[in-house]
Amino acid sequence: MAKTLTAQELRGQSVEDLVSKLKEAKEELFNLRFQAATGQLDNHSRLRTVKREIARIYTVMREHELGIMPLTGESAEETKEAAE
Repeated sequence: MAKTLTAQELRGQSVEDLVSKLKEAKEELFNLRFQAATGQLDNHSRLRTVKREIARIYTVMREHELGIMPLTGESAEETKEAAE
């Protein structure tokens, strides 16, 4: 089973990395839902875990967008300037 992502780990990544992780997680969720519908899903808790990972990614992206938490390599000043 894959290790779940924490918000701190996500904050340390670039926007491009977050977008790619989001795409991967959405694809995995699609596949898990398909397996559940056909009765082939072994680990039902993985659905919940992937949904939460997607929510974490969206949260970190929104924090960055609002300037609440700058991503790695950005200072607070750069984030404030971008927000203005």
